[in-house]
Amino acid sequence: MNDIPIGWLTASLVALLLLSAFFSGSETALMMLNRYKLLHRVKQGHAGALRAQSLLQRTDRLIGFILLGNSFANILASSLATVLALRLVGEQAIAPAAGLLTLVILIFSEVAPKTLAAIHPERVAYPAAWVIAPLLKLFYPVVWIVNAVANALLRLGGVRYAPHTSSALSREELRTLVAEASAIIPDRYHNMLVSVLDLESATVGDIMVPRNEIVGIDLDHPIDDIRTTILQSRHTRLPVYRRSIDSVHGLIHLRKVLTEMTRGELTRERLTAIVSKIHFFTANMPLPQLLQTFRQENIRFGLVVDEYGDVMGLVTLEDLLQEIVGEFSTELNQEVRPQKDGSYLVDAGISLRELNRHTGWALPTEGPKTLNGLIIEYLETIPSQGTCLNLLGFYLEITRIENNVIKEVRLHPRQH
Repeated sequence: MNDIPIGWLTASLVALLLLSAFFSGSETALMMLNRYKLLHRVKQGHAGALRAQSLLQRTDRLIGFILLGNSFANILASSLATVLALRLVGEQAIAPAAGLLTLVILIFSEVAPKTLAAIHPERVAYPAAWVIAPLLKLFYPVVWIVNAVANALLRLGGVRYAPHTSSALSREELRTLVAEASAIIPDRYHNMLVSVLDLESATVGDIMVPRNEIVGIDLDHPIDDIRTTILQSRHTRLPVYRRSIDSVHGLIHLRKVLTEMTRGELTRERLTAIVSKIHFFTANMPLPQLLQTFRQENIRFGLVVDEYGDVMGLVTLEDLLQEIVGEFSTELNQEVRPQKDGSYLVDAGISLRELNRHTGWALPTEGPKTLNGLIIEYLETIPSQGTCLNLLGFYLEITRIENNVIKEVRLHPRQH
């Protein structure tokens, strides 16, 4: 060492500090890479991304090599700093030189490069992968020994390394990811994505039309009343039954009925003859399963029954699609009407899921499905018109009741 010029020793020390900075920054950048952005760049054929992905498939080898290189650079730099201190000043400069070198390594070889890599991981990781990949192959035997010893120690502690750990996101994690990306996703698409993620937690009972709102054809009614029902119907498919919807005969498409009416051939017997099979579902059936059944059976309509076989409501493909893409009409504007004083006049028959989705509130959906049901469950009785209550931080005033059913509520949201 005494024969080596001080200039060469100083240049070597600087080079080792830069090498240490390279390894420190590369480690942080590769570990900080967004795996989904990386996968996207890999699919685009980005060469740096391909090499980075290859390195990250065995993180134990990657980390082992980076730490090996970093430790080698730091230890050799410490030795050169000691030699320089001895040659320039003497033994009394060894301790100050060690302290100064520690500060230099901390700032220039650790904090600065790691901060840069954390801010711009892709800019650092992809070029670094070109350098690390061949060096890793060159020093693979040493890295293999280091990893073998390290993994053996981990196994003694009950930890086993899994080289292909799944990075799949759960539904809640994916929901958070979609929420974080709301700034770059148009609102209409963002709401659809959130609705798709929520589909797994929803059931047929959440979207069905309740029994008292079912419009159908009662074969026991006079034929003129049946014709009036058909002409006034807003739906293209109607259930056909006798006396009660529980005694359903089947489903009829109004297109077939209108053809019969124009010919003057519409009779009860003819109606009975042209009905098609109707499908039945349970209220607790998950919506993804309902969607799959609709696709497999090529149907768009079904009745919802309880454990006794009594009809609870009906569900259609349109109801299912509205759960994903939202309302097809301005009906919600009629169900939730903002008032000048900041309150809302709300149709109490609206589903809580729909109310939450369009207002951003967080009313519970595990129990009753409608606002009417939530109020009655809370009060444990049928209230009278004008009743006021505090419910889950909301101030409610019942403004209209018909036939023991809450029809309209004035709702004041919680104040923040």
